[in-house]
Amino acid sequence: MPCAHRIPTTRALAGFFLSCAAGCGGGPVAAVAPVPGAGALAEAAETADAAEAAPPASATPAPGAGVWPAPPGRVVAVGDLHGDPAAALAVLSLAGVVDAAGAWSGGDTALVLTGDWTDRGPSSRGVLALLRRLEGEAAAAGGRVVGLLGNHEAMNLTGDWRYVSPADVADYGGEAARRAAYAPGGADGDWLRAHGAVAQVGETAFAHGGFAARWAPRGVPGLNALVAAALAGGDPAVLGEDGPLWYRGHLLADEAVACAEVEAVRRVLGVRRIVVGHTTQRSGEPAVRCGGALIGIDTGISAHYGGHLAALELRAGTDAWALLPAGPRDLPDPPPPGPAPAR
Repeated sequence: MPCAHRIPTTRALAGFFLSCAAGCGGGPVAAVAPVPGAGALAEAAETADAAEAAPPASATPAPGAGVWPAPPGRVVAVGDLHGDPAAALAVLSLAGVVDAAGAWSGGDTALVLTGDWTDRGPSSRGVLALLRRLEGEAAAAGGRVVGLLGNHEAMNLTGDWRYVSPADVADYGGEAARRAAYAPGGADGDWLRAHGAVAQVGETAFAHGGFAARWAPRGVPGLNALVAAALAGGDPAVLGEDGPLWYRGHLLADEAVACAEVEAVRRVLGVRRIVVGHTTQRSGEPAVRCGGALIGIDTGISAHYGGHLAALELRAGTDAWALLPAGPRDLPDPPPPGPAPAR
């Protein structure tokens, strides 16, 4: 399997993305950013290639940042928790990674959390404390917690409180205490800034929103570097609606268009499957598109969205199952991607 940080430049991939988009027919639904046209993709290629030639030192991660081999056990992925510690514990229990006391029981499982831990609910603080504790307990047991930032974490880190509930503010002890907690030097803010926006575990790529054609060629380490730099006050473009924290095209665009883009991303990253959160599935179950190459796992877990508990399990690295209160359900498994475009 190709390593996620061995990728071609954006310029080398421009024609590939365009050929995928042009040959599939249809178009994106309203309010969903389409696959870029030739002009936009060429401009993105020039911008990204220039950045690749001389990336700012503060935005350059360690090699392979955010890329892990498949664990010896299973991979479990859980979507948006939105400030609801009780729902978080319930879904983690359903997934078999915490016991009745809320302690890690997943052994060597890799647990991936696709962001939006804050806002909407009564206790962002409680969810962050739970996940911080589980990170340590999982590591001690030979497992791993891979936590990814969502758009709501980015909003809190940049002072946007539009979706913070009064109960959440009170849980921190008031507005001043909450702002201090997310500011540089604050416990929650510093912990969040240490997390990436995207990840690859084995043959699966994870993001809160997704991998739009404009950004996917940067790869997992490159995207994490760009998001970290943006949150530190750098170029905010990657935090926009087509960035990995906000993008909805994989799940909301016309399926032909979305699947052409998903296939292109699979080839660029060298992964079999893409898993995202962010776009709530009112069915309360994971969304499956493109023959299982894309799975959306924001099922509305928090009470704010109805308390629809669900998780994704990957057995033997690639065998996908939906974990539901009624029992597990097998999901379709896509073939490996085609070869990546030549450099």
